[in-house]
Amino acid sequence: MARKSDKKTEGSFSDLFFDNGSESSEGASTLRISEIEPNKDQPRKHFDKETLQQLADSIGEHGVIQPLIVRSLPSGSYQIIAGERRWRAAKMAGLSEIPVVIRDDITEEQAMQIAMIENLQRENLNPIEEALGYKELIDRCGLTQDKLAKALGKARSSITNSLGLLSMPNAVQELLRNGSLSVGHCKALKKIKDEAVMIELAHRTAEGELSVRQVEAIARREDKSAAGSAKKIKQKLTYYTEVEASLGEILGTKVKINEGKKENVLQIKFKDKDELQTILSHFQDE
Repeated sequence: MARKSDKKTEGSFSDLFFDNGSESSEGASTLRISEIEPNKDQPRKHFDKETLQQLADSIGEHGVIQPLIVRSLPSGSYQIIAGERRWRAAKMAGLSEIPVVIRDDITEEQAMQIAMIENLQRENLNPIEEALGYKELIDRCGLTQDKLAKALGKARSSITNSLGLLSMPNAVQELLRNGSLSVGHCKALKKIKDEAVMIELAHRTAEGELSVRQVEAIARREDKSAAGSAKKIKQKLTYYTEVEASLGEILGTKVKINEGKKENVLQIKFKDKDELQTILSHFQDE
């Protein structure tokens, strides 16, 4: 039967920030992988296949060095508190058993908090996952941004800026989540007051048509112009999109209009000399 750790968890939030590495193999038991299940409150929803495979290869060669932290469930199975990546990688590596430390002194609420903290302290969470993790810790633990920043060893401004991403339209958040936009792009886009314009600019930025500086320039023009400027910007962007589509269909290639401060650039893509000649033929008088 698996042996339980005699470590105790205090009631305060700060006491949840124990170092997982301190759970040495001396206090560990072994469980069948089939007896263990992930925590449904795990904030990480996406596990990169490539990095997971790399971890699985390492585990296949060296085994699982750092035990999982789990707690027992009424059903007789065990729920992961910390270490889901190791559990997934161990399954991929073909292991049937894995070392664990059982912490039945940890409540369901604390287990959720620890799972979030472990993920927030690791790399590779996308910016939206990170922001949602911060928000859930603040909402469910009653934390201020100052306390959360101190517990995670981060600047308060970092927490504030991250949470600000959640106020952006869902379409923009999705582009940030899948890596089409950077946090820098979103900081520039947040300065756009009209949501429809913001979304249009976000898609154009994701396609490589606009840089951070160009988005910032559009935002400045929106601020300086009259109240109807957002509508004018939207109309101009819509017109550009329509021109790109029409011209692209005629020329049989991708066309982009890049707006600059003093002049705009019409960009026509071609693969080789033959395709260039075909494009040029459309501009020649018959």
